[in-house]
Amino acid sequence: MSASRSTGTTDAIGPDEDPERMPTAVIPGSRLLAALLDGMDAALCAFDAHGTITHWNREAERILGWTAAEAVGRRGFAGWAVRSADAGDVQGRLLAVMDAPGRQVHEFALLRKDGGRVLVRTQSSGVRGEDGKPAGVYCAFSEVHAQIDLERSIALSEALFEDASWGVVAVDVDLRPTVVNAYAARALGGGRTTLLGRPLGELIVQGVEDLEGALQHVLAEGPPPAPAELWVTLRTSEGDRRRCWRSGFLRLASPLAEEPVPLGVGWLFRDVTAAKLAEQDADRVRFRANQLHRAARQAAECEDPMEAATTSLDYALAGFADHVVVDLMAGLAAGERLVRAAATPSDAPGPCLPVSGGPLPVRYAPGHPALQAVERAGSVRAAAPAGSGAAWAVEHQWPGDSVHALCVVLRSRGRTLGVVTFLRAANRSAFERPDVVYAESVAVRVAAAVDLARLTAEPGL
Repeated sequence: MSASRSTGTTDAIGPDEDPERMPTAVIPGSRLLAALLDGMDAALCAFDAHGTITHWNREAERILGWTAAEAVGRRGFAGWAVRSADAGDVQGRLLAVMDAPGRQVHEFALLRKDGGRVLVRTQSSGVRGEDGKPAGVYCAFSEVHAQIDLERSIALSEALFEDASWGVVAVDVDLRPTVVNAYAARALGGGRTTLLGRPLGELIVQGVEDLEGALQHVLAEGPPPAPAELWVTLRTSEGDRRRCWRSGFLRLASPLAEEPVPLGVGWLFRDVTAAKLAEQDADRVRFRANQLHRAARQAAECEDPMEAATTSLDYALAGFADHVVVDLMAGLAAGERLVRAAATPSDAPGPCLPVSGGPLPVRYAPGHPALQAVERAGSVRAAAPAGSGAAWAVEHQWPGDSVHALCVVLRSRGRTLGVVTFLRAANRSAFERPDVVYAESVAVRVAAAVDLARLTAEPGL
């Protein structure tokens, strides 16, 4: 099994005066050297000062096919491991290393035992004897394509962690970042070094459970078949930010272990928040346009104009609000006095229906959002103060779970006919400008139906 013909000496291990620490057996130096050489991942051979091969390990045998018994003792590579035309150049370049400082890198075309040629990349360095004079050369070599693959892998790794246009994070088995590239550092709101070793929960306010669950799944089961889109809320100096990351995961395992040992997870992600929000907006606009179309078709089949008005509101509520109330002017000459004409149930979801027993007066306090909408002839948004509970909704004479309100004036033929108020509970977000545009589109249809109802109804409506 030895790859060397050099004779070693037996070295005692441990102090002679401590027999308890003396090993029971001593490994001969030649056997230890042979074991070390054969265990190397790189091919290695050595030459003495005259160019005779003195060492040849198993990796060299694997690459070229020549065994240690066939290689050790030969004078250079001429006539067996290199073409005769190249032998002089190869021998000269290898032995020239004895008189040069440091290591030198060369590429040679060597011959395999089966006659095939293989291009190898060598790293050679001189060996000096005890007297300081050149005593030989050792040469480590590997196939060029294997070396290039290694260099390419290293270059790819460095590029990912430096210049990639998406986030790359290496996470250890404790789910803490160990390497973070520049993109990921910006996305997480920290520096490349300040983020290392910190729990993800310190960086992510909401959504960290989903991310950690994905990382744990990768460690246990392997990567998912397709990228996942994760919504998270980040804590930043400017406040909380909600982001969507399209993420891919790779399980990292040690290439040196006999069995795969997880080292952590490679997490690659890209911020797709803008695209997802645009996609959601497009879906919302498409859905609302479809609802308006369906409401118009259904309202056209209603004989009663007020039924057409409430039908339009029923279609508008889908995915938009939890409650709606309709307050109409008691009479065009009655100023700002409003009466409750229709509403959805206050205690449970349901359709918008006329108030039982006819319209009922509502006594809104000055400054009520519905009165502001009438005064401005426009839309008014309102929201409950934090911690107010149901008191705010009761004070405004709305259903008790109402937290967000949008009051839209009803106008037809240049006159204000009343106000329609859309209400949302705490599980929904506040009304935004696109919501106001949609509500105003609904209000135009409701106002036309209410105006028609006034024209066709008995006096006093």
